[in-house]
Amino acid sequence: MRVGIHLPHIGRKAGPEAIRRAAIQAEELGFADAWTSEHIIIPKGAPYPPSALFYDPFLTLTWAAAFTKRIRLGTSVLVLPMRHPLPLAKELATLQNLSEGRLILGAGVGWMREEIELLGAPFDQRGAWSDEAIRIMRACWRDARTSFDGRFFSFKDMGCYPKPVRGDIPIWMGGHAKPALRRIVALADGWHAAFPTADGLAAGLHELREECARQRRPFEELTITLRAGLALRPSPSGSDRKALQGTADEIVGDLRRFKALGVSHVLLEGSYRDLSRMIATFEAFARDIRPHI
Repeated sequence: MRVGIHLPHIGRKAGPEAIRRAAIQAEELGFADAWTSEHIIIPKGAPYPPSALFYDPFLTLTWAAAFTKRIRLGTSVLVLPMRHPLPLAKELATLQNLSEGRLILGAGVGWMREEIELLGAPFDQRGAWSDEAIRIMRACWRDARTSFDGRFFSFKDMGCYPKPVRGDIPIWMGGHAKPALRRIVALADGWHAAFPTADGLAAGLHELREECARQRRPFEELTITLRAGLALRPSPSGSDRKALQGTADEIVGDLRRFKALGVSHVLLEGSYRDLSRMIATFEAFARDIRPHI
């Protein structure tokens, strides 16, 4: 099982030195990946304060790539309807090449109506819009001349360069609803589940297998990944404990259950406002937990 960390590019601890330090430390500690999230605007009434700080995910990853050599770089998740697929295809291919092939695109269709509508996509059709966006990006990365004729986009014989250094970019899609699972099987390389319980993940995997059978795609082709909040605590928690929040033994048990279900990658998100405490937690994870999974 490969384990990655969420970079400190959100909130009070965010900043260039914090991102640099966390990326270097993650690589030195042997973590596999470093990840970013995104919101472009925060409307009134959202579950974040309007002054919430979100550094741009691509620029943050580019900054992290400049100080690292091995760890992969990912988005968890990029909201596809907020970006036009043609410049997005170019941005992603550029970052993939600048990082020498280390990029993973974690993507989703989003949930915040005000943000998506302001940035151009129809909220109630964001799933179909995202399906076209994925197909366009794949074509841009693959074809010398790209053509597309769809519901939202239509163009012919356009060149879009650079091409990704490895020929493609892995796409891990988020979402748990049936339309999301259909999209994963039809268009993606993996499922990126968000904050699941072991039982919830097992139920989702059962539905994902059924969808693979319907679309006649081998389930084994899909990478199974998840994102979870990490919190180390000195004593056992109660029955309402969330996955990866508790003692080292409890977290080891959670990870072993996820691994038994077929999870190959886990993204750890530390909720600490203090960078030093966040890094100390990841150090403790690498020392006390990772050797036992």
